Amino acid sequence: MKLQGQIVDIQNRRIFKGEVTIEHGKIKNITERQHTIEHYILPGFVDAHIHIESSMLVPSEFARLAVKHGTVATVSDPHEIANVLGVEGVEFMIDNGNKVPFKFNFGAPSCVPATAFESAGAIIDSEDIKKLLENPDIKYLAEMMNYPGVLFDDAEVMKKIAWAKYFNKPVDGHAPGVVGFDITKYIHAGITTDHECFTYEEALEKLQKGMKILIREGSAAKNFEALIDLLPEHYEQMMFCSDDKHPDDLLVHQINNLCARAVAKGMDIFKILQVACINPIKHYNLEVGMLHIGDAADLIVVEDLKKFKTLQTYSDGQLVYDKGKALIEKVDFKNLNNFNTTKKEISDFRFESTSKKIRVIEALEGQLITNEIIAESSVKKGNIISNVDKDILKMTVVNRYQDQKPAIAFIKNFGLKTGAIASSVGHDSHNIIAVGASDEAICRAVNLLIENKGGICAISDTDELILPLPVAGIMSDQDGETVGKHYAALDQMTKKLGSTLKAPYMTLSFMALLVIPALKLSDKGLFNGKEFKFTNVEYN
Repeated sequence: MKLQGQIVDIQNRRIFKGEVTIEHGKIKNITERQHTIEHYILPGFVDAHIHIESSMLVPSEFARLAVKHGTVATVSDPHEIANVLGVEGVEFMIDNGNKVPFKFNFGAPSCVPATAFESAGAIIDSEDIKKLLENPDIKYLAEMMNYPGVLFDDAEVMKKIAWAKYFNKPVDGHAPGVVGFDITKYIHAGITTDHECFTYEEALEKLQKGMKILIREGSAAKNFEALIDLLPEHYEQMMFCSDDKHPDDLLVHQINNLCARAVAKGMDIFKILQVACINPIKHYNLEVGMLHIGDAADLIVVEDLKKFKTLQTYSDGQLVYDKGKALIEKVDFKNLNNFNTTKKEISDFRFESTSKKIRVIEALEGQLITNEIIAESSVKKGNIISNVDKDILKMTVVNRYQDQKPAIAFIKNFGLKTGAIASSVGHDSHNIIAVGASDEAICRAVNLLIENKGGICAISDTDELILPLPVAGIMSDQDGETVGKHYAALDQMTKKLGSTLKAPYMTLSFMALLVIPALKLSDKGLFNGKEFKFTNVEYN
């Protein structure tokens, strides 16, 4: 097979008219040849850090959407399903991903459970990490979110890192806001990347100390504008990633969008494409082609080098996307789950107190971090309730693995005027998380998820809408187009209920992520992520 076009040679910083010859899935030859074809041939994009589960799609269905944007490979941390199902969940992701012509590169989840301050469905210890890293399908030790464990030399944490070093596999980082001596120690432990920087200064310090920095643009966390000006000088140490991308966004764009935005800022095209296509392959030692003779033919054909509209995508020389149509076939798989709680009563969501002031989680648009604020409480018959007028809403995290009393806290910036929303996608333990205008609505939303053993839903006074997620309670068994449209309908309904957040469900899913400061809620209570300990809702 021969492809003609404007060939983009990133390594040698040149673009020329030429022809690529592909045989047996590899590039046999690249020759200069005069022709009139104006489209461009370049290596495929690599998403350098993503949780496939956040797309609410199994890997095989994720691939069918990703290839339309020119993505040929991902560096995928399966810790979402691992927190639900343990090693069995990781094996499910590998097996399902291997059934399609797309290059998933899974890591060994380092933090299952993510912390000791929440209830997960499984544990992956250092011996499990050893067994996973022995598998050639596992390319790295996934993000070490337990940065306090690294800083305080926790024995189990250090064993996990030691096994990665033994197998000569990279260790991913996760250290939001960690700077100074602490980040120096974190890096010296052997941790090589970070995708959690939310300021230019933080990322620059980490770059100067030898870390690779990922520019993230997910559905909730968006750090492109804060970090992109680092690219021209530090392009050899940077990568692009999605981290967590919901299905409606994945229908629209992926890494191609970050390239287009960087080009629009006037940045060097070769530097941009090195970040998007080359650096992840080299850092993680991926078996992904870089458009060199002898490489796997993992390449894309794009309309131009401004918008990067994908015309064709090839994986190992196989055409997997062609002018608007994904050519990856659907595959069969068995649904796995772990959902064992029973339906709740409205009284379970009472917060009995007469405290005049409460600690409130302030959710921030486009960020995983939150603020702690102090607000006046709204008390009715000894129960602190949602204050819709001041946008101080009750939220809950309900243990989905066993029957426990729901944990209660309060949150600002969701904006609901009525009803409730709920999700069993609650990073990282994936308990049920809900926010609502009343105890009754919260209870209805939680029970709807329990009935379906997982999903995301919205409840109004008269209607209810749910996207069931029967695979581990976090993924659908449907195709990406169906899930994306269903998710968009839920998003629209949530905004009719009053939410002003751009991605309310993605934001909601991170309100239980304890390793990101400042305040979060686990199934065990309100948690201060700065001090890494529980705190009281009541403020006296």
